[in-house]
Amino acid sequence: MFDALSDRLEAIFAGFRGKGALSEQQVDEGLREIRLALLEADVNFKVVKTFVARIRERAVGAEVSAALDPGQQVLKIVHEELVRILGEASAPLELGSKSPAVIMMAGLQGSGKTTASGKLAKLLKKKGRQVLLVACDLQRPAAVQQLRVLGEQVGVPVYAPQESGDPVAVARQAIDEAKRLGASVVIVDTAGRTNVDDEMMRQAADIKAAVDPVETLFVIDAMIGQEAVNVALAFQEAVDFTGVILSKLDGDARGGAALSVAEVTGRPIKFASVGEKLDEFEAFHPDRMAGRILGMGDVLTLMEKAEEVYTADQAAVAQEKLLKAEFTFEDFLEQLGQLRKMGPLGSLLGMLPGMGKALKDVEVGDDQVKPVEAIIQSMTPAERRDAKLLNGKRRKRIAAGSGRSVQEINELVRSFEQMREMMKMLGGKGGMGGGLGGQMKAMRALKGQGLEGLMDPMGGFSGGGFPGMAGAGAGMGGGGAARPKNKKVPARKKRKR
Repeated sequence: MFDALSDRLEAIFAGFRGKGALSEQQVDEGLREIRLALLEADVNFKVVKTFVARIRERAVGAEVSAALDPGQQVLKIVHEELVRILGEASAPLELGSKSPAVIMMAGLQGSGKTTASGKLAKLLKKKGRQVLLVACDLQRPAAVQQLRVLGEQVGVPVYAPQESGDPVAVARQAIDEAKRLGASVVIVDTAGRTNVDDEMMRQAADIKAAVDPVETLFVIDAMIGQEAVNVALAFQEAVDFTGVILSKLDGDARGGAALSVAEVTGRPIKFASVGEKLDEFEAFHPDRMAGRILGMGDVLTLMEKAEEVYTADQAAVAQEKLLKAEFTFEDFLEQLGQLRKMGPLGSLLGMLPGMGKALKDVEVGDDQVKPVEAIIQSMTPAERRDAKLLNGKRRKRIAAGSGRSVQEINELVRSFEQMREMMKMLGGKGGMGGGLGGQMKAMRALKGQGLEGLMDPMGGFSGGGFPGMAGAGAGMGGGGAARPKNKKVPARKKRKR
């Protein structure tokens, strides 16, 4: 969503870098470009005005003039002020000690309330909570059925005694149902309208009074743009929400809502929906989002995703095998599976500092990984463990079994061997090593260090790559390689024999 804004800001900071000193005029010219970039991203103009004024106050003072690298110091100031308008600190759910703890969802129709309810239920269930979903959207056709389907997918019960009628009575009865089932958290999905109106606000206020929620979460479409501020203020006046959920953050709109709501309402953004799948829902961290916008990546979120699917022991074993060049195709296949559990490959790579720009014109996704998996799965167990067995006859058989060409098999084997040798060499030179173990170790070292923990905020991350990523993007010829978007791959010339 923030690709265009990131590109603009990176170009602006490129003009600052490498200069021994910054004059007031140079700072003003840079701030003018930053102002235009934010306005084009649909950030509320009042937020932009405040944001730029804060930066200028700090950037033209001794804080920058006394710095060894004024350009980096200005970047640091912009990062800190961006974190400030995004809410400064992460704000977890406050469920309190009351049982059941009620969470009420509010927002316009189409903002993603029902889907966000299902995603939040899955997240809480994963943390060991007993959750009950309550269908109080009795206005939109099929809203109740949608929540039932989501509940079934997530594996939590749904209280939906009726598909029309009084939602306030349903919400009140749901508390008794939660106590009967032993649910510790109740998530109430309420109705919305296409626009703010008195009836919707009155109904939301009545439901809130009936269930006394510990959290009222305002769900807003991140693609809504300038109107986000007016909608958020209207809901704040009517139901006084305690936090915000940004939905559709994976869209390709300009995303100004994300940079406006927290500053204007004073309420924190608590969660962000970053994809269509039910597990593509994460806690919102202002500092990490600021890092993504400024092209610094988000290694901490990447580390958390890795730790969810990969234990420390597994990571250590993988790292040890890599450094000793004992990493096999069998291990490689296992790690590709782990990577896919972490989320879309392009999204994961984009969390590495500097990779967002590098992947700008490159399409990276599951379609690039599937051919690699097909080739490895067509090998016998012995061949996966020992690539030296892969003679010409075996490679022809693997090509036929995977539906790929012999040339692609050759390229994968060659890339895999090169990766193993490179990782062995890095380990032998006293480097931190490659593999998921090395990457997690490096990222863990950054935890809590903030901006200063990055070796180069606008540059690359110094750690070794994920083994799965190294191979998945490495010269797979016809189908496996990550290739530029919308660009045809030239046909291979046949060799004369």
